[in-house]
Amino acid sequence: MQSGNFFEWLGALVGAVIGGIVHALNFVVHGLGHAAGDFSGGLAGSLGMHDSMLNIVLLVIGLLLLVSGIRALLRRAILAGVIWILLAALVLGKLAIY
Repeated sequence: MQSGNFFEWLGALVGAVIGGIVHALNFVVHGLGHAAGDFSGGLAGSLGMHDSMLNIVLLVIGLLLLVSGIRALLRRAILAGVIWILLAALVLGKLAIY
């Protein structure tokens, strides 16, 4: 009987499909990681700062503080807006520059 050959073929086919899916996911994740690294390198280079995760986090925090200050000024909360903008300037000023 050739049922053993059929199940062997079926197992090889399922293994090949799963292997193809794993290789495709690896390709996508590697491509996204490479693109993110290139993006952060280009962003850091154009801003004149070092390309490190800490500097990117500080940049995001500083920009969020700046947006909060602008929103506070638009709400006519002058004191809060000035404080938020001063905090943003402090954080953005601490970025490691070349």
